[in-house]
Amino acid sequence: MSYDVDPNRCSIDQIDVSDSRLYQSDTWQPYFSRLRQEDPVHFSSNDLFGDFWSVTKFDDIVSVDTDHQTFSSEPAITIGDYGDDVPVRQFIAMDPPHHTPQRATVQPVVEPKQLSSLEPLIRQRVSVMLDELPLNEPFDWVQNVSINLTTQMLATLFDFPFDEREKLTYWSDMAGAIPEIAGGDAVIEERNEAMTACLATFTELWHLRKNNKSSNHDFITMLANDARTTNMIDDPMLYLGNMLLLIIGGNDTTRNSITGSVFALNQFRSEYEKLEADTSLIPAMVSETIRWQTPLMHMRRVATKDCELGAKTIRKGDKVVMWYLSGNYDESVISDPGRFMIDRVNPRKHLSFGMGIHRCMGNRMGEMQLRVLWEELLSRYAFIEVLQPPTRVLSNFVRGYSAMPVKLHPR
Repeated sequence: MSYDVDPNRCSIDQIDVSDSRLYQSDTWQPYFSRLRQEDPVHFSSNDLFGDFWSVTKFDDIVSVDTDHQTFSSEPAITIGDYGDDVPVRQFIAMDPPHHTPQRATVQPVVEPKQLSSLEPLIRQRVSVMLDELPLNEPFDWVQNVSINLTTQMLATLFDFPFDEREKLTYWSDMAGAIPEIAGGDAVIEERNEAMTACLATFTELWHLRKNNKSSNHDFITMLANDARTTNMIDDPMLYLGNMLLLIIGGNDTTRNSITGSVFALNQFRSEYEKLEADTSLIPAMVSETIRWQTPLMHMRRVATKDCELGAKTIRKGDKVVMWYLSGNYDESVISDPGRFMIDRVNPRKHLSFGMGIHRCMGNRMGEMQLRVLWEELLSRYAFIEVLQPPTRVLSNFVRGYSAMPVKLHPR
C-alpha cells in the first residue's frame, strides 16, 4: 500500500492512491506528483477495491468527466461499490435518460433566485452562531462552526425538523464510512442501522409532504409532487440513495471547505493580511479554498467500451477514477498549486465541482455560505488562530476534518 512506501524511491507500480491513510495523514502530495510526472493514467489493484485506473492530470480528468457516453457513472461514484447490504442508487451514479429528470426536479431548490431569498436567513444564522462563540479561549471550529452552520442549512433545504438536524450530519458521515466504499473505519452493522433509520425518517416525511399544495421548495416536497419523480418512494433504495446524495452534497463539501479556509489562511498568513486589507477578495478566496481543499477528492467512472486515455488502453468495464485532488494541483495547468493564493487570475478554474452533466448543482449554495461567513468573520475578529493541526477523517473520498482547535482574537 502507498502509505508504507517511499513515493520517491519505490517502483511506480507500488503507488496506490486509494489508501485512505494518505489523506488522514495529509501525505498524499508526493504520490500524486510522481504519478502526474511519470504515469498520469496509472493502473492499480488491491484486495479492497479491485483493479482501477487513476487519472491524475487536469486535462485528462476533464476529458473523462465530460464524456459520459464513454465513461459511465453507473453504478457508483466511489472507488468501492455501495455494497449489497444497503444497495442504494442515486442520480449522480446514473447516465441519461434516468439521471436527467431526477436532477431537474431538485435543481430549483438551489437556483440563484432561491439562493437570493435564503441569503438573509443564512446571514442571520451566521451572526447568531458567531456571537455565541467564546473569545480568547480554545474551542473546536469543526463542531461549533463548520458542522453547526451546514447542518442548519441542510435542515432548511430538506425542511427537516430543526431540533433533530444532527441526524443529518450523522447519516452523512455514515453513508460512505465503511472500508469497502471509501476506505473508512466504520463497522457495517452501524452503517446499516443508520441507513435504516435514515430511510424510515425520510419515508415518513415524504408521506407528510405528498400532495402538499404549499409553495415549499424543499427537496422532499419537490420530489414527492413532481410527475417525473412522484413514484420514487416505491423504490426505497433509489429514494434513500438520493436523500444521501443531497445530504452529502450539502454537508461534507461546504463544512470541510469552511474548516479548510481557516486552516489555509493560517498556513499562508500573508493571504490573511491581503483579505483583511481588501474584503472584495472574499469571493476569490472562497474559490481558491474550494480548489485548495478539494472536499470530494475523486469520482469514479466505468468504461463503456475499449478506449485510449493518456496513451493507455482502457478496456470496457474498467474502473476509471478521476482524482480531482490531483488535478487541482497539476502544475501544468495551475501555477504554484501548492500555494494558497486568494488573488489568482482565474480562481474558479478548478475541478472540485466536477464537469459535464454531473457538475455539482449546489456549487453556488456552498460558495454563498462561505462568502457570508467570511464577511461576518472579518467584521468581528482580528484573527482566527489555529492552535494545532486539524484531525482528519479516514477516507479516500471525503477530504474532511473531525476537529480543529482555534482561538478567536476580537477586534
